[in-house]
Amino acid sequence: MRFPYCIAVILLMALSQAHAQFSAEQQTAKEQGLVLYNQFKTISAVPYLRAAADAGDSESQYFLGEAIRKSKRYITPEAQSAYEAAALQGDIYSMIRLAGNADDLCVAMGNCPEGRKEPREWLQMAKQHAGEQAANGNAESMYLMYELTADKKWLEQSAENGFALAQYLLGVEYKEGGGFFLSPSSRTEKAEHWMRASAQGGYPRGMMGLAAILIEKKDLEGFRQWNEKAANSGYVEGVFGYASYLAGEPSNYGYSLDFVKSYALLSLLLELDGGGGVRRDVEDILPNIAEKITPEQIQTAEKLAHEWKATHPPLSFFPFKLSR
Repeated sequence: MRFPYCIAVILLMALSQAHAQFSAEQQTAKEQGLVLYNQFKTISAVPYLRAAADAGDSESQYFLGEAIRKSKRYITPEAQSAYEAAALQGDIYSMIRLAGNADDLCVAMGNCPEGRKEPREWLQMAKQHAGEQAANGNAESMYLMYELTADKKWLEQSAENGFALAQYLLGVEYKEGGGFFLSPSSRTEKAEHWMRASAQGGYPRGMMGLAAILIEKKDLEGFRQWNEKAANSGYVEGVFGYASYLAGEPSNYGYSLDFVKSYALLSLLLELDGGGGVRRDVEDILPNIAEKITPEQIQTAEKLAHEWKATHPPLSFFPFKLSR
């Protein structure tokens, strides 16, 4: 009996190690897929997200659905299946996407397979799940209730409970004229309050939103601080702005000229060929900067770009998880 038992133990250990290795590979695939997705390279992201989604990861399933939907411009059967797999694990984002899929062919034809939920059922489920979690103090679910109901009170509650995206959206809302305020100054103060909360919460869009408010106030030091923080987060808008200012474009924000660092950061953005128009903008100004530095300085810039990429988060447009 001893020999078979030993074999069984060895086999069990081998299977455990294989499972751990598989899980690590799936996690790597998910991370790479999300990097590509966040760079608007949705077609390239699909195989990586599919590998992680097939392992049952609900977030990967949702983003697989999103990547396919965005690349194909509609919800394909594979995207539908990915959303449904995530939704059945409680992913509210997927429920919301399914609730809005009025173009589902089987719904239109009235011949959906037995057990297949219709959009109205997904909507009801999304509201139930988000409502229950919001009642338990989940700030992100409060934001999702706002998305589901368009009731601004939910957005305010989410912001007050610390959800950085909601804080950013509320700051934008107030800055663009939403809400009621007794004076323009009180509106401006409240917009800055929520944008600062979002920035301090680590949300890159909030960082750039706060930088924009500060430049209007002629607070150049604050503007530079938050612009650089956004760049350090990998936010494309922050990197492009910071790099441009280092080259003196425009030259009135108080940056010290650093053509080498400007060239390095702008050259990083050349990998963004999936959309967004940034690569085109970089190609317009990078040759002008190259004319101002020596070949040796360009080599230094290339080394600096390599070091920056190794020590900073991947470049990202930080698209909204629910497309707006």
